Amino acid sequence: MAASDHHIQLTAQERAVAELVAAGATNKEAARALFVAEKTVQYHLTRVYRKMGVRSRSELAAAFRATD
Repeated sequence: MAASDHHIQLTAQERAVAELVAAGATNKEAARALFVAEKTVQYHLTRVYRKMGVRSRSELAAAFRATD
């Protein structure tokens, strides 16, 4: 399932987290970049995984690469 599929509705925060993680950022790095707690990043990342039907960072990155 590609990140650009129309039926996938990510919030702005979910998309920001997903893009950073797909680009290789750790949760800590993403949290710093977004000025949020690491737990907040993990929360959004869990929701992104569920919505996009992926189970890992590598699957998430592949889904984002597929939209390039």
